[in-house]
Amino acid sequence: MQNLTPQQIVAELDRYIIGQAAAKRAVAVAIRNRWRRQRLDPTMAREVYPKNIVMIGPTGVGKTEIARRLANLTGAPFIKVEASKFTEVGYHGRDVESMVRDLLEQAIGLVRGEQAQAVQEKATAAATERLIDLLLPPVAATGAPGGAEGPDASAQRREHTRERLREQLVAGRLDSREVELTITHRPVTSVMFANMGLEQMDPEVANMLERMIPEQTKRRRMGVAEARRVLLEQETEKLIDRDKITQEAIARTQESGIIFLDEIDKIASPGGRGGQGGGWGGPDVSRQGVQRDLLPIVEGSAVSTRHGVVHTDHILFIAAGAFHGCAVSDLMPELQGRFPIRVELSPLGRDDFVRILTEPGNALTKQEQALLAVEGLSVRFDPGAIEAMADLAAQANATLENIGARRLMTIVERVFEQAHFDAPERVARGETELVVTEAYVREQVAGILKDQDLSRFVL
Repeated sequence: MQNLTPQQIVAELDRYIIGQAAAKRAVAVAIRNRWRRQRLDPTMAREVYPKNIVMIGPTGVGKTEIARRLANLTGAPFIKVEASKFTEVGYHGRDVESMVRDLLEQAIGLVRGEQAQAVQEKATAAATERLIDLLLPPVAATGAPGGAEGPDASAQRREHTRERLREQLVAGRLDSREVELTITHRPVTSVMFANMGLEQMDPEVANMLERMIPEQTKRRRMGVAEARRVLLEQETEKLIDRDKITQEAIARTQESGIIFLDEIDKIASPGGRGGQGGGWGGPDVSRQGVQRDLLPIVEGSAVSTRHGVVHTDHILFIAAGAFHGCAVSDLMPELQGRFPIRVELSPLGRDDFVRILTEPGNALTKQEQALLAVEGLSVRFDPGAIEAMADLAAQANATLENIGARRLMTIVERVFEQAHFDAPERVARGETELVVTEAYVREQVAGILKDQDLSRFVL
C-alpha cells in the first residue's frame, strides 16, 4: 500500500471530485489506518479492526467516483460490487462470498504483475532467443569435408548471424516477417460451467474440474511482433513463482483489501425496522437473506476459495447508497453496527457544477476539447458558457429527476452534438476554432429542456 498521508489522499481526490470533504476525510483516515496497523506489533495488530464506512447521498454526488479514484491511489486489492446483484444462498445468482473470491483474484493479478515486472529483463532475453531460433533455420547435420571449414568457424558464423538478427529484432526491422508458434492454452472453466455455478462450488471440486480439462495446443502463424508478445508471456510464466504469488495475494487481501459495496440501500427493507418487524413479503425475503449472508463476511469469517482460505476480519468495507425510500436504520441492527462511520454527501448545486466543469483533470469540457482537437478543431469557452451549462443542469435537476452531476453529461453532450457531427467538414472549410458562448449553449440545449423525455441523453 502506498505511503500516502490523509492530506495527500484528500488532495489527490480533490483533483477529480468537487466538494464532499467529509467523505474524503473519512476514507483518507481509513486508508491511513490500514498503513498504521501494518506497522504495529502483531499482537496489537490483530486487535485493531477496520472502521467500516457507509456513505449516504443522492445519485450523482460522487460516491462511486470516490471509490474509483481510491482504487488508483491505494495500490491495494480493491473491488467495487453492487449489493443488488447478490442473492441469498440457495437462490440462483451470486452469493456474497463471491466478492471475497473476486478480491483475491484482483490481488493475484496485482502480485503477478509485480513479479512479471521483476523478471521482465530475463523473460525478454529468453523470448528474443526463442524468436531467433524460429527465424534462423536449423544447422544441417553435415561434417566439414576435407577440413575446409571446421566446427569452430561454423559456430562463429552462426553466432554472428544470430547477433545480426538480434539487432534487427530490437530495432523492429523484422516485425513484418512471420513465424510459426505452438500455442498452449486451457479452456476457461468459469465460462464452460457458467450455468452450473462453478464459482459457488466447493473449491476442491472446482479445481478437480479444471484439472480434468486437458490443455489444448495448436500451431499458428503470426507476425514477429505478435510472436514476441506470446513468447514473452510464456517465458514470464516459467520464471514467476505461482505459489509465492498465491501466498502473497492472500496476505494482501486479508491485510489491506478494500471492498466497495455499492447500492447497499437496495437490500434494506423499508419500514421493516431493520428487517425485524413486517415487510416479509415479495422481494424483502431475498433482501433480508442477503443481509444475513453479508453479516458474517463483514464481521469476519473464513471464506474458502480455489487458492486457499481467506479471512475477512481486516478487510475494509465501504458501503454506499442513496437511501431515498429507506434509511440506514432499515438494515439489520447487527449489520448497521459493522459500519460505525457514516458520512452524508450533500447534493450538488449550480456553483458545484461550475467547478466540476472547470477544475478536475478529467472535466467534461476538457474531454470535449481533446476529442475535437483530434479533428483539428480547437474549442474555446467563454466564461458565460460554463455558467450557462451549470445553470441549465441545475434547472433540469430541479424540474426533472435530480441525478446530480450526471446531468452535466446530458447538457454537455447536447451542446457539442452538432459540433461533433460537423467537425470534419468545418475543418475542411478552414474553420479551425469553435467559440462556445452563452447564447450558443442556450440555443443548443433549449429543445431538450422543453421535452420531459430525456431518455436519449440521460444514462
